[in-house]
Amino acid sequence: MQSKTQNLAPVFTLFPSLKPPNKTLTFHQFTVLVITFLAYASFHASRKPPSIVKGVLGPKIQLNSSMIESNLTSLESIGTGWAPFNGSKGTHRLGELDLAFLSAYSIGMYFAGHVGDRIDLRLFLVFGMVGSGLLTIIFGLGYWLNVHLLGYFVGVQILCGLFQSIGWPCVVAVVGNWFGKAKRGLIMGIWTSHTSVGNIIGSVVASGVLEYGWGWSFVVPGVLVILFGVLVFLFLVVNPEDIGFETPGKEIEMNVEVNGLENLEKVESEEAGLLGEEDLGSTAAIGFLEAWRLPGVAPFAFCLFFSKLVAYTFLYWLPFYISHTDVAGVHLSHKTAGILSTVFDIGGVFGGVLAGLISDMIEARAVTSMAFLLLSIPTLVLYRVYGSVSMLLNNCLMFLSGLLVNGPYALITTAVAADLGTQDLIKGNSRALATVSAIIDGTGSVGAAVGPLLAGYISTRGWNSVFLMLIVSIFLASLFLIRLVKTEIKGMLSDGKWLSNNATAQ
Repeated sequence: MQSKTQNLAPVFTLFPSLKPPNKTLTFHQFTVLVITFLAYASFHASRKPPSIVKGVLGPKIQLNSSMIESNLTSLESIGTGWAPFNGSKGTHRLGELDLAFLSAYSIGMYFAGHVGDRIDLRLFLVFGMVGSGLLTIIFGLGYWLNVHLLGYFVGVQILCGLFQSIGWPCVVAVVGNWFGKAKRGLIMGIWTSHTSVGNIIGSVVASGVLEYGWGWSFVVPGVLVILFGVLVFLFLVVNPEDIGFETPGKEIEMNVEVNGLENLEKVESEEAGLLGEEDLGSTAAIGFLEAWRLPGVAPFAFCLFFSKLVAYTFLYWLPFYISHTDVAGVHLSHKTAGILSTVFDIGGVFGGVLAGLISDMIEARAVTSMAFLLLSIPTLVLYRVYGSVSMLLNNCLMFLSGLLVNGPYALITTAVAADLGTQDLIKGNSRALATVSAIIDGTGSVGAAVGPLLAGYISTRGWNSVFLMLIVSIFLASLFLIRLVKTEIKGMLSDGKWLSNNATAQ
């Protein structure tokens, strides 16, 4: 077993003055937030290029002037694209490419969390970042090497998905180590905007260099991931105890109620007893099946399956949809569509922060998530129907859609996962955090793999069918939260929290 000194980031050897008492706990918490934010933003930036280059790789198409709605069945071929994605089933092949990446990502997520609980998270995260960057670059090299083999692109995406799966369990576990439960929703809401910020950076960068050849849209983000991997290697501290700090909130971690889940534990007392019989130390890694049986893990995981299905369909297909839909009678270029799609991600930044803030105020993660999900249904209908009326209305509805779609997605993958991974049932076991996070996001990633694939196939029947799929998925996501919502509301009413929160607000 390696000592803490051996695991410590190199910067502390070069600059001992960065250690306490020279630098405070707050300084190091802020540093950890910034480093992990940049690390995962770079991961997401490197995921964005496939959506930006879809219009270039796929068959070149234009809208008939007589069309009232954007329907791919009425499109005329006006170009060749890039084989093997330029045939009549080009959108199918592009959807299958997304499936290759996201399936590997979702499978790898389960194993990554399990491994992450047992080895140095800093080195494991660096390994994932460097591997992801190299494979993103290799995908882009297909442009200069004139590669037209589907197996090449699918193989690279599968490997890249496996390396990318390392990122999330690592960063959420590190942040969970440095912050207690107090205001966790707000902190994680701000921090989780790295997803949307990364998407924005990836969209702008990939769109900006697209005119020089689609290969550059992959090479530049790939280099970016590697550079930030070096930053992580040099500066990241995985656990406050590694440099002499107490774990924040450690003294109260085992007694605090987790957003009404305490009442749910009573309802599931039989399952809780199975886990409670085991003596889980504060540093022992939790088993995979044991983590699944923790109260609240399965409902939130399956909710995220459908939430992430919707979010990733937008992530991978929104630029393509915009470029094939007239806005105020104007047909937008691939570059303009890619940049315009960032409005959805900007809304996602505000959605993650707002969801985290509200969930902290009312102390109810499930209630907050369901409210966002239900409000997103009419918003998506309005965006589909009226998004083409004017650029202003398109941007407003796209922003609101991003806010409501990404709000619960961000909340569940961060604050909820951290809460469930440190609940009192497992006696404050901080090492369960990566496993629980991997289960929740891994299950969500299965949905993320299904969504873009279905969009590629369903879009040939018209975009109305795609939006119907998204709305049904959101409705199903909300169904998985019903039991938790009822439990949270009962807990708040019985403890008088609802009244006290309203009184405070007034």
